Amino acid sequence: MLEVEVNLKSSSAAGTPLTIGQLSRRAGIAASALRFYEAEGLLAGTRSAGGHRQYPRHALRRVAFIRAAQNVGLTLPQIKAALATLPDSRTPTKADWARLSAGWAPLLDARIAALQQLRERLTGCIGCGCLSLKACALYNPGDQACSQGSGARLLRIETQR
Repeated sequence: MLEVEVNLKSSSAAGTPLTIGQLSRRAGIAASALRFYEAEGLLAGTRSAGGHRQYPRHALRRVAFIRAAQNVGLTLPQIKAALATLPDSRTPTKADWARLSAGWAPLLDARIAALQQLRERLTGCIGCGCLSLKACALYNPGDQACSQGSGARLLRIETQR
């Protein structure tokens, strides 16, 4: 028991890197997600002499930034672009978050407007029950192929060539 406590204390030292398992537990995210973030260039780690992934302690803040940006609705390429604006790929600060999030306001406004429009359409559909492929704006929004009739028209056209 004492050995475990000593190991936990030594791994929390400021200069000691975190293993992928430690980062996973601390960040509340699967190790596979951390490997994916690393493969996508969102997170950088090093390898120990034994070949194990290691991350600097500030990777916790970087993962928190990634998760918060995902919760806002940003895609991984958008998050990567935002992180690329930071000098030396450092961990985002509160000021960085304020600057970046101000740029995301139009994106959020557009999503809010789209959700409000969806809510209005949904209210109009209550009781309808049609789920028509030709008419239902919720079940089949923006359908342009319905004017050609029902069935797999596009598939049949391509197979005749």
